[in-house]
Amino acid sequence: MRLHPRLAPLLFAGLFMACASINVSSNYDPSAVQEIDAYKSYAWAAQPDGGDKRVYNSIMGNQVMQAADAVLQARGYKKVDASENPDFLVGWHGSVQDKLEADTVNNYYGYPYSPAWDPFWGGPVVAAAPETYVREYEEGTILLDVVDGKSKQLVWRGKAQSEVNGNASAEKQQKKVTQAVDKILERFPPKAGKK
Repeated sequence: MRLHPRLAPLLFAGLFMACASINVSSNYDPSAVQEIDAYKSYAWAAQPDGGDKRVYNSIMGNQVMQAADAVLQARGYKKVDASENPDFLVGWHGSVQDKLEADTVNNYYGYPYSPAWDPFWGGPVVAAAPETYVREYEEGTILLDVVDGKSKQLVWRGKAQSEVNGNASAEKQQKKVTQAVDKILERFPPKAGKK
């Protein structure tokens, strides 16, 4: 199922609005933990051109960057221009992918329940054929990358994924994107031995 391109920015911005949880993970270069701990200043990396317009648009870009700026600056990192040799660069990426979810329900263990159906109560054991339900949905992903300012090497990456919901208001979309970025950045800076 494809949406009209004008609706796509709202769809992606609402990706974290579904009842589904936001799944967060991160990874980092263990040899860079000491350098990361010494970081004081950052700048935003240039956004790559030619990306998916459902994701790479000014609305989503501003939402992600404002949320990340608020977290990083609250922790004492200073935002500077990229020409001022920051300690690290922050970049973001995103995607929307079609997904399928299949659930098989075995009616023997399902509802409604009655003691008459329980073999321990002496009732009949009736095993109905299991039913499989398939659901199609879209999953959105936001990546936040931290690149060392001197070596220009990726040293940390955080990821948030959730089901897309395009029916939310702009205010709710911004709030949920902020929550996702906050959850990603809870893992930055990395602690040795934790991912």
